[in-house]
Amino acid sequence: MHIIESDITIIGAGLTGLTIAYLLRDKDIKITILEARERLGGRIYTQTNNNDTPLDLGATWFSNQHTEVLELLKQLKLKTFNQHYSTTAIYEPQPNSKHQIVALPQNNEGSYRLVGGTSHLINTLYQHIKPTEVKHNEIVTSITQENALVSIKTNTSIYKSGLVISTLPPNLFDSTITVHPELPKEAKYIMQNTHTWMGDSIKVGLKYSAPFWRENNLSGTIFSNAGPITEFYDHCNYQNNQYALKGFLKSDYFSITKEERLTLITNQLKKYYGDGVKNFTAYEELVWTKEPFTYANYNNSVFPHTNNGHAIYKTPFLDNKLYIAGTETSASYSGKMEGALRSAQYICKLIEELK
Repeated sequence: MHIIESDITIIGAGLTGLTIAYLLRDKDIKITILEARERLGGRIYTQTNNNDTPLDLGATWFSNQHTEVLELLKQLKLKTFNQHYSTTAIYEPQPNSKHQIVALPQNNEGSYRLVGGTSHLINTLYQHIKPTEVKHNEIVTSITQENALVSIKTNTSIYKSGLVISTLPPNLFDSTITVHPELPKEAKYIMQNTHTWMGDSIKVGLKYSAPFWRENNLSGTIFSNAGPITEFYDHCNYQNNQYALKGFLKSDYFSITKEERLTLITNQLKKYYGDGVKNFTAYEELVWTKEPFTYANYNNSVFPHTNNGHAIYKTPFLDNKLYIAGTETSASYSGKMEGALRSAQYICKLIEELK
């Protein structure tokens, strides 16, 4: 196998991994980023076809509380815009109950989206690092401590590095990568029982030629306890000339076909908006449970946010050569893009302290 050496190897070219590389870009450090997918971004994915409405099928929203996200967007000169909510929402309190039009309370905090879609952040970060640092289609299978270096084996190569930083969801890391010497049992247990953000989500979107849901005192905001849609939102673009609805489907529907999911969605929307819902120009979805480079089955039942930000992720392993990073490991805003950035900042701080 081909052997490649670097100072730091990062596993995963999502928001945390690319931000670490961005923060260390002016340091005299040779970095390699190993990405299992062909694309960048991890759980950030904006779907576009033929320059039509961009659909964020992964991380989407941020607010004024997410100070590190806003600061990074400012540094990168990326534009944001307000999520459109209108003043009303469609609310379905329970199965077999009549849906209602309810007034939405004024949200002074605000909710924002990124012009061009959230993947614009990923692509911009990539432009600020060395393109040769990212190796695509590299699936890490093992990490072995070898004296002063760590050996990282993938499906194609062996990477030798002074430090290795995993940005994978902890349960995915423990399920798919063998570590020598083995990590402490407590650490493995916590990883196996750390909830994977986005892992049980189904995000779906419908594109239209006109935003009919903004008429007749309606809006694109839907909350339903009946389903299969649980939440839906107006997802038109910043210029307000491309139109879409996007939201969440109950995770129970991961095992049926795409066509079956679409039928369920349009039938539900028809109750609210009428036959016009079937005149969509495109239907897109992402079933995150079926993403093998994001999600691995748990050994036990794991509730949302379980062990996110656990203290065990604050210190490295393998004699300070292996770091576990990512939004699930952040002590604050875990499961958010803000958590991913704060995790990257924390890891870079630890690296600086080791010098």
